[in-house]
Amino acid sequence: MKKHKLVLLVVENNDYQAEQTVSAKETAQALDVDLQIIHTEHDAVMQGDQVLKLLYNPPETRPDGILFEPVGTPLGQPARLAASTGVAWVILNREVDYVSELRRQYQTPVFCVSTDHDKVGHIQGEQMARLLPNGGEAIFIQGPSDNKAAVRRTTGMQASKPSNIELRMFRGLWTEESAYESISSWLKLHIAKETHFGLVIAQNDAMAIGARRAFEEHTAGPEHDRWLGLPFIGCDGLPNSGQAYVHRGLLAATVVIPANAGQAIKALVAALRTGEQPPETILTNVDSYPPLTLLKPRQ
Repeated sequence: MKKHKLVLLVVENNDYQAEQTVSAKETAQALDVDLQIIHTEHDAVMQGDQVLKLLYNPPETRPDGILFEPVGTPLGQPARLAASTGVAWVILNREVDYVSELRRQYQTPVFCVSTDHDKVGHIQGEQMARLLPNGGEAIFIQGPSDNKAAVRRTTGMQASKPSNIELRMFRGLWTEESAYESISSWLKLHIAKETHFGLVIAQNDAMAIGARRAFEEHTAGPEHDRWLGLPFIGCDGLPNSGQAYVHRGLLAATVVIPANAGQAIKALVAALRTGEQPPETILTNVDSYPPLTLLKPRQ
């Protein structure tokens, strides 16, 4: 049996992305496939350039499949080139419009393995309702504006959060440091001392912890105690980070999103070996941690 060569492009800038790499390596080893991992940072141009280099390699050195999570555009033109040259194309954590068309035109495996981001946001809205039952204001740290996962999580959250909770929006880049810088800059403004929030929510655990660190380092006295006494909500919920933060009291809750790179490789290898297309979109399950019924307002 041919030993397939796969390439995973990663942006390992937080715990979830690091877990993606671990998941991919373990699955590739178990399935006896060659896996090359390329780090592209959070740079859409770099990601696109790396993909094109792979696709323009001579046929004998070209990979059998490319897996990636878009950091900007979903690379529609490279996707068409991949499908037309027989290189399988797997998009992680985003559903894109061109997949259906390419699957109609080519036999090459083309599919998405994604999180149900609307459900992630919906769960966060329900967590907010449990932790802030009387309403109020909450700090909300969203991912990059050009990232569809961030947009869909926001949409899901807005649909399920109580109308008596108002949000103050901040922007992050999925990293702890980006949220730390965003909140630190805001704390320098006079308005930060005049507004009383009841909750801090971020679209991943790293940004929630970054926000918490900003409050810890840039406030003092009763203000310091007030900020750190608020419930913080994150997302990703990996055992050694998000779930551990909940146990340590750093987060009140998170949303468990299992790493799906390994699941994607498993589906891709099956497709390459059988010649059958996987489902167009494979969704991973998500859930509240701890369960919603166990969430209580902090006194």
